Amino acid sequence: MSAVYLVLATGASFLFLCLVFRPLEWAFPAKPGQPFLRPQWWTDLAFFLGQYLLWNGAVLWCVERFGSAAQVAVPAGFRESVAAQPWWLQAIEVVFLSDFCVYWGHRLQHRVGFLWRFHSVHHSAEHLDWLAAHREHPIDSIYTISLINLPAYALGFPVHTLIGLIAFRGIWAIFIHSNVRLPLGPMRMLLGSPELHHWHHDRDRDAGNYANVSPLMDLLFGTYRCPDHEPESFGVREPMPKGYLGQLLHPFRRSR
Repeated sequence: MSAVYLVLATGASFLFLCLVFRPLEWAFPAKPGQPFLRPQWWTDLAFFLGQYLLWNGAVLWCVERFGSAAQVAVPAGFRESVAAQPWWLQAIEVVFLSDFCVYWGHRLQHRVGFLWRFHSVHHSAEHLDWLAAHREHPIDSIYTISLINLPAYALGFPVHTLIGLIAFRGIWAIFIHSNVRLPLGPMRMLLGSPELHHWHHDRDRDAGNYANVSPLMDLLFGTYRCPDHEPESFGVREPMPKGYLGQLLHPFRRSR
């Protein structure tokens, strides 16, 4: 029964995301004329199915184990005082803390060769849309989700606060990868958007825009980049397998 439920939930999630993001991509395309079944669509579908059917459970199991160990290092009194704060203040603090951790962790993914081996799988997408957001190696997912959640969890932020923000960040991550261009004007200094994140996926490995929900960290540390047009091409400069299994194995191959 659990396997049937998992399959049904995966199908419902795919339909929901398609109904939400496909009309946006049709109405406000960043790359006009990009077809729904664009090149490597099936590879990204395999990543989507792999995440929902196989890897999400393993990733959450690892994060839970790491979180339990991290809590031991923080005094119980401090954790209780954090949990006693108003929910709106907790939300602001969690977003700021996780954005700070993700920003520096993300920069390391682009600078450290070992981390880049796994993260380059995500950047190998040569066509961005809502489905391409799911192209992520499971070990890369453990790294990123740990950065987003473990510090806040260890400091005592309640699970119900984190769950809501996890859901929001998941939808936001899909949005900023979508084939959408909705310039935000002055608001782009406060909110991330596809126009910013698309430049992060430029073929230049050090293209900038490492932040997630808000670009404040990029503005503070000099990595903000927002030209008034889309990049000419996405992807990586190094050789990369095209298929799902090849990309899962790619980080473990001996580099030449």
